[in-house]
Amino acid sequence: RLCTAPVSSQRLGSRMHHPPTLLALLATGFGLAFALGMLARRLGLPPLVGYLLAGVAVGPFTPGFVGDVDLAGELAEVGVILLMFGVGLHFSPRDLLAVRAISLPGAIVQIAVATAMGALLARAWGWTWSAGLVFGLALSVASTVVLLRALEERGALATTDGRIAVGWLIVEDLAMVLALVLLPELAAASGGLAAAIGLTLLEVLGFFAFMFLVGRRTVPWLLVRVARTGDHELFTLAILAIAVGIAVGAAALFDVSFALGAFFAGVVVSESDISHQAAADALPLQDAFAVLFFVSVGMLFDPRIVLDQPLRVLSVLLIITLGKSLAALAIVLAFRYPLRTALTVAASLAQIGEFSFVLAVLGGSLGLLPPEGTSLLLAGSLLSITLNPLLFAGVAPIERWSRAHPRLRAWLERPPGPLAELPPALDHATMRDHVVLIGHGRVGGLVAAALERLGQPYVVVEHNRQTVEALRRRGLPALYGDASRPGILEQTHLERARLLVVATPDPLQARLIVQLASRVHPRLDLVVRTDSEHERDVHARAGVSRTVVGERELALAMVRHARECLERADACPPAAPAR
Repeated sequence: RLCTAPVSSQRLGSRMHHPPTLLALLATGFGLAFALGMLARRLGLPPLVGYLLAGVAVGPFTPGFVGDVDLAGELAEVGVILLMFGVGLHFSPRDLLAVRAISLPGAIVQIAVATAMGALLARAWGWTWSAGLVFGLALSVASTVVLLRALEERGALATTDGRIAVGWLIVEDLAMVLALVLLPELAAASGGLAAAIGLTLLEVLGFFAFMFLVGRRTVPWLLVRVARTGDHELFTLAILAIAVGIAVGAAALFDVSFALGAFFAGVVVSESDISHQAAADALPLQDAFAVLFFVSVGMLFDPRIVLDQPLRVLSVLLIITLGKSLAALAIVLAFRYPLRTALTVAASLAQIGEFSFVLAVLGGSLGLLPPEGTSLLLAGSLLSITLNPLLFAGVAPIERWSRAHPRLRAWLERPPGPLAELPPALDHATMRDHVVLIGHGRVGGLVAAALERLGQPYVVVEHNRQTVEALRRRGLPALYGDASRPGILEQTHLERARLLVVATPDPLQARLIVQLASRVHPRLDLVVRTDSEHERDVHARAGVSRTVVGERELALAMVRHARECLERADACPPAAPAR
């Protein structure tokens, strides 16, 4: 009957001129998000700023078209599920474990400090402690999307500093996942809060056990079977069904949040052999619904708050850009990491993003956070993300300025300890014609393995304390510290070395190392890793023997050059006379 029922031209015309609310919201939201996202990109800002402004434009606080806030909220729920599924899909325990000694305690202390600052500020405004807790937590967590984009643009994602910043963000994300689980209990429990939280943790543990015992085996097995059909559309549908199905099932069976269920769905899928294909197929859906999530969050923002309460907006911005950054700077320096690492982590955390919005929306729906709090968080997010590129751009000048003031730098940086000196058991007098290897990451590790196969003695200088400690346990001579600082290179007896291999991905550090090495041993053969043709030209003018672009290709080329240099006596300059 539905197929054959006549449709009058009047009704058809009415539908054409007045599209359903869902279609109107999708068309307007996607269209504005695209236009403003492109504009933000042209201005050098993350597209996220444009998506939020698109939500402001279709929100109830601005003139013109007003979207359905309730409908946008339901679409945002799907966005949160896919967003958290993506976080779980890209969660790497290995990356976190590599920098756990600094990222784990550092992130926990920084979250506590930022949450305390936000809660105290909220109490000064007359809010409840519960509202202050939600507000402070939302201020404490930075945007992973913004951070990864900033590190990629600066070629710092693969550096030790970049890995520490990413590991720090992983810990923050895990802490916010726990907060999303506990906030409903905070809102619901009036007297027996401890009992309610205990019950919630038991439910979460039950969900963990179920996913570990059942989901970890069933989900990868199912994806492999679907992949063998060769049907790309069916595989994409399976990914979507798993993400949404586990999220909804977790909420229905274990009474945990959609966010937690989606996160662990991503973690389980990431253990599959075809996790990369799953990530590639889920990405378009995740991006589309994430845009709707940001648009829906922007609809909650009242722009008048910037004019009506400028001091509150400024206070929020100062906590995000200065309070969090200074706390992170102090924490990293306290762990005896170099100033450049501390500055990079501080700049990375000087913004807030997607998890802040998830907390704000949840806190508002539970009655914990007043509407004003969401607007303040959105204002702080827009301003901090806009200013974040300027903070990153200031890292290199501040680092160079600190080099010109060694006393101030020495006061800021704690002595690195015994790891910055070669082991006492090493016979320094016999160290001659060795290789100095700067960096022991993915590329440096391959070079080191090749040197061991050649039986060639070498010394490693590494920026990661955990890597140095692991190498020391293997009985290898390794130094902890920044090789671009004069005192570190002197420890390697560079004046008596045959070859220097710079495998660090940081272009600024590589240039400084080349300059120092040229002064210590002008005839030393140098092989330098670089990721651009421009850096290759810079090193060529500095007299570097060989530069290679790439990663795996770079490691293989470094190994080949080192072998040629070491196997033939005339391939490399002789070591300088001992001083």
